[in-house]
Amino acid sequence: MTILVTGATANIGRMVVDQLIAGGAGDVRALTIDPAKAALPAGVEVVRGHLGRPERLGVAFEGVDRMYLAPSQGDVSEVLEVARAAGVRQVVDLSGEPESWWGSVCTAVEGSGMEWTHLWPADFMENTLSWSQQIRAAGSVREPHPETASAPIAMNDIAAVAATALLTDGHLGRAYSLGGPEILTRAELVAQLADALGRDIPFVRSSREETIAALTPTMGDTTGWYVDNVLLGFAPPPESLPITSVEDITGRPATTFAAWARANAARFAEG
Repeated sequence: MTILVTGATANIGRMVVDQLIAGGAGDVRALTIDPAKAALPAGVEVVRGHLGRPERLGVAFEGVDRMYLAPSQGDVSEVLEVARAAGVRQVVDLSGEPESWWGSVCTAVEGSGMEWTHLWPADFMENTLSWSQQIRAAGSVREPHPETASAPIAMNDIAAVAATALLTDGHLGRAYSLGGPEILTRAELVAQLADALGRDIPFVRSSREETIAALTPTMGDTTGWYVDNVLLGFAPPPESLPITSVEDITGRPATTFAAWARANAARFAEG
C-alpha cells in the first residue's frame, strides 16, 4: 500500500511523513515543489508537484491507495479528480467544518467519490508564535479578549491522528474535531509561556487596531483577517471542545501546552 503525503515539506505534512514511518508504513511517497531541498527520511519516495497544478499530478498519484490532503485555499476538485482517476481510494484531509473558512476542502472531498476522513483541528499551539516579536520588543502580549478559551493542539498531534487514519481501519466516513488536552484562556496560555521562558509576560487587553499593530510584524498581510475571524470572531463554548480526541483516536496522550512551550521556548527568542 502506497500512501501519498501532499505538502510533505510544510509544517504538518512533514510531521505526517515522520508519523507514518514511525507507525510502520512501508511505502510513503512525498509530494513537494522542490525535491532537491526536501531533506526527507531515507526510504521516502519524493516526487515533484504542487496542488495548484493538478494537470501535472498524474505520475504522483500512480499506484497510490491512500493520501493525506494538505490544507489548500484554492479549489481542490480537479486534484481529487486526478487522484480518483489514478486509483486513489481514500483521502484524509486537513480542513474545517463546511461552514468554516476552509470548509470547501471537505465538501470537495466528499463529492469526489473516494472514501474520506476529515480532520478539523482547533487552534494550533504553534499560532502562539505570532506573539514572539511583541514579546521580544515590548515584553508583553496584546490581544482583545484574555478570557476567551480554546483547546489548542500541537501540530505533531494532528499529524499523529492523520497517520492513524491512514494506517488503521475504522476511520472511513468520520469527521474528527481535534483539540488539545486542556481548555485554556488566552491569558492562561501567556502565563504558561512565561513560565517556560522564565520571565514575566503581562497580558495587555487591547483594541482591534492595537492588536493588529502588535501582530503585523509576525503575521503580515493576514493579520487583519486573523484578528477579525479568530481573535474577535471565534469563541466556542468550552463544553464543546474535543479535549480527549487525540488520545481517543491514537491511543496516546495529547501534548499539553506547558510541554509544548518548554520544547519551543527558543523559538520565541529568535529574531
